Amino acid sequence: MEGGLGGNNFSPNVSDKSKVLDVKPLRTLVPMFPDSSEGPPFVCVPPHGPFPPGFSPFFPFSAPQGSQSTPDLNQNNFNSTAVPLRAYRAEPLDSNGQNVSPVGSSRKQKSAGPSSAKPKAKRSKDSDVVVVPLSNYNPGISLSDREDGNRELVENLLMRFDALRRKLSQMEDAKEIHSGIIKRADLKAGNIMMTKGVRTNMKKRVGAVPGVEIGDIFFFRMELCLVGLHSQSMGGIDYLSARGDAEADPVALGIVSSGGYDDDAEDPDVLIYSGQGGAGNKDKEASDQKLERGNLALERSLHRGNEVRVIRGLKDALNQASKVYVYDGLFKIQESWMEKGKSGCNMFKYKLVRIPGQAGAFSTWKAIQKWKAGLSSKVGLILPDLTSGAESTPVSLVNEVDDEKGPAYFTYFPTVKYPKSFKLVQPSPGCDCRDACQPGNFNCSCIQKNGGDFPYTANGILVCRKPMIYECGPSCPCFRNCKNKVSQLGLRVHLEVFRTRDRGWGLRSWDPIRAGTFICEYAGEVIDKSKARLDGGDGDNEYVFHTNRIYESFKWNYEPALVGQEGPGPTEDFDIPAHLTISAKTNGNVARFMNHSCSPNVFWHPIMYESNGEAFLRIAFFAKRHVPPMTELTYDYGIPHSDDTGSNTAAYGRKKCLCGSPKCRACRRNADYAYAMVATTYRSMGNMRTMYGCLLSSLDCGMLNYGLVTSDLPDDLIF
Repeated sequence: MEGGLGGNNFSPNVSDKSKVLDVKPLRTLVPMFPDSSEGPPFVCVPPHGPFPPGFSPFFPFSAPQGSQSTPDLNQNNFNSTAVPLRAYRAEPLDSNGQNVSPVGSSRKQKSAGPSSAKPKAKRSKDSDVVVVPLSNYNPGISLSDREDGNRELVENLLMRFDALRRKLSQMEDAKEIHSGIIKRADLKAGNIMMTKGVRTNMKKRVGAVPGVEIGDIFFFRMELCLVGLHSQSMGGIDYLSARGDAEADPVALGIVSSGGYDDDAEDPDVLIYSGQGGAGNKDKEASDQKLERGNLALERSLHRGNEVRVIRGLKDALNQASKVYVYDGLFKIQESWMEKGKSGCNMFKYKLVRIPGQAGAFSTWKAIQKWKAGLSSKVGLILPDLTSGAESTPVSLVNEVDDEKGPAYFTYFPTVKYPKSFKLVQPSPGCDCRDACQPGNFNCSCIQKNGGDFPYTANGILVCRKPMIYECGPSCPCFRNCKNKVSQLGLRVHLEVFRTRDRGWGLRSWDPIRAGTFICEYAGEVIDKSKARLDGGDGDNEYVFHTNRIYESFKWNYEPALVGQEGPGPTEDFDIPAHLTISAKTNGNVARFMNHSCSPNVFWHPIMYESNGEAFLRIAFFAKRHVPPMTELTYDYGIPHSDDTGSNTAAYGRKKCLCGSPKCRACRRNADYAYAMVATTYRSMGNMRTMYGCLLSSLDCGMLNYGLVTSDLPDDLIF
């Protein structure tokens, strides 16, 4: 059936409202509004239920979805049949930002009277996780921030979620006896954070979500829920449900296309999306899809012309068993029809077209697939493998900016070179694991050195920052691919050295990178202070790595209160036995091309392993947060100590920071200096517009610092 759905002319004589007949056009069907007794309308229940065994539903998955406040639809040109916003459900909030009563619930809420009883922590019967009562935990997010987020808050929430998920995964992996319950640390982490109010963008809206950018990637559906991009952990269609009157219609907000249905999703600009429902399983035969709930919302959004968020689910290049979800931007539904599916039953089809002028997202993924398959060549490709086979995964060299043919000559070396080894005062034997070290094996000496915890999850993701990570070394009898040798297994991510526009050469990845993933180590030659002074004195200080610089602190580990623990949790301060200086000027690997940023997406961590009584200290780089493909990888170079002559402070201080981060330290220093100069001069000499203009023009950060500088000055000075 070609063309879109017709108007709202429904036949009053249609007796069976639930069955879609192949012989009738969709315009003759009567829309179905689900009864509240049928359960939550926005949960698309999979064959085995919305949650694995042992998981209980929680808000927003235990009740019909609602809006925390009225969405903004003013930017969409709806026709005269558009339903007023007051017709859509909105949930009242209590003082903690939680829903007071689920919509459609027939159970009356009892008023909470005064009580002196202290709320008790509940222990989940399915795990050892202690759920701390909400009244005992401060999520650090205001009520306004829970309704409307921002970029910093979204990134912070994703880091907190993944830190909790990694810890829960570590705890599950360490259990000696498994109960047979499916281990879903992501659902447990999402359950805890939702319950504690650690979330944002609860105010449902049409269009873009504050703080979420096109191209952002997510490795778990729960992450979409926490940042307000998609409110359903299982259902593919997110929408605002209408009230009970027959004249109100639902509004589609977003969809997830991840291969669960027969979608045509190869075109980056056009998506043919299949409706929900009707899928069969071993206990139920497939059936015709019904024009209700999400399907009805998409059909109504076709006529309204409102924007719909599109999230695409793709296979993870580093783990084919899992998926990566990429936010592909805003689309509009152009037409819809009905056709026979593979099951022989009728299913709805919706054609969504990407709104022009948006940043590329899925198109980048498609281009990378072609590069990997050899179907197209990378523009500006100089070398397919910069390492000449030294790495198991090739590293491309690309220049799309100018005529530079490559970096200055250096010898590619994949690891660190010591002029002499660090001798251990008391050499310790390696572990005696005969195959691979297993989490929970407290007889493993390497696990004992790590404080009794396996440092990585089952898929090789770093769990926590700690004073030192001890990996199994060559002396350990465990397999070479032991999961406690992550940094020694070489590159797994397909990296690319590319020419930047203003910062020389940089490093990025063709693959999506999950937070905690090992990227590479800093390879080069370990040098003493006198050698470091020589390397730093000729302007090549960027090719020298120092462990003793001042690095801006950040929190990356989990919050102990969220897993029922007391105290501050594991320290994130490093304990390095000896200062390490590595020069990559003449010998090095891809790490030498990583540029500095004051808001980096990569951090370094010391790792030690032993071999024949000698200790080998290495610097490993891990992803600080999820990194989309083709995003530059950066880390914090740190600041030399004022008395550190070996770091050549004077030369370093003359280097201009070009990271462009809103939190750039150079910007902050320039702003503070400009403010002090202008404010002092103004107070002593009055009107100094000319001098003020000169100061502003000299700032490295331009208008960013203009706002910082002028925030507290008199109005007559601002121009």
